[in-house]
Amino acid sequence: MPVRALVDAGPLIGWLNASDQWHEWSCSVLSQVPGPLHTSEIVLGEACWNLGGNTRPAHALLTLVRLGAIRLLQPWPDHLERTQTLMLKYEAMDAADASLVVLSEMYPNAKVIATDRTDFSVYRRFRSQKIPVVCPE
Repeated sequence: MPVRALVDAGPLIGWLNASDQWHEWSCSVLSQVPGPLHTSEIVLGEACWNLGGNTRPAHALLTLVRLGAIRLLQPWPDHLERTQTLMLKYEAMDAADASLVVLSEMYPNAKVIATDRTDFSVYRRFRSQKIPVVCPE
């Protein structure tokens, strides 16, 4: 099955937290993706932490991974140098965002689904190419 969507922590948090500002948007956008969602393990960790750690929403997220509705793609360790290069280039970039940029290079037909339009409008894959991103307006 092709990788169509690379999901950042923001939409995962919004999807599973009804009080999150992006809840409605996240539910709407993520429900339209055919097939499983894809992300990195570091994004999954960030989302679980932001969902409160050992909480029902975090366990719901882990269950979605366990059941295959969300699949983890691993750019590590082969692409760790590229991840570090990106983090050094973009001072505010964290490892989770860098992992999504690397995955976007590995799966160039996939769109990144994120809530932080500002960051992903600045990041570039393949050094100069805009990343196809779906963000709230």
